[in-house]
Amino acid sequence: MEPWEMRDWYADFLDACNRHDLDGIRSFLHPGVRRAHLPGGADAWIDDLDELFHAFPDWRWRRIQLVVEDDRIAAHLRASGTHVGAFRGIAPTRRHVNVAEFAMYRVTNGRFAEFSGTTDRAELFAQLRD
Repeated sequence: MEPWEMRDWYADFLDACNRHDLDGIRSFLHPGVRRAHLPGGADAWIDDLDELFHAFPDWRWRRIQLVVEDDRIAAHLRASGTHVGAFRGIAPTRRHVNVAEFAMYRVTNGRFAEFSGTTDRAELFAQLRD
């Protein structure tokens, strides 16, 4: 894919994420996608998102910056949502959270093959517990 195509492709991915369309999201993932410090595979990625969407049904990402080079995408995002379901052992708080995310992806044959990034889980949990 050309850089402009990858930008449009990533916008489509983010749209599927913001619609909580798990089948749509899965179509962007290589079945064996590797995720740094997280369980690998598309099923694990989808399971993590399913848990997030149940706990935060209004969860959305907003793109701050996107850099595309060769087969790589670097994204700076803001994510937010309201905690209305149990999440990682924390009962619903009804708090609205807003966190920064930084992600690096490698794209192969039109699918994410590798992911590494930071979601400031400490910041998220602090907002839920304060």
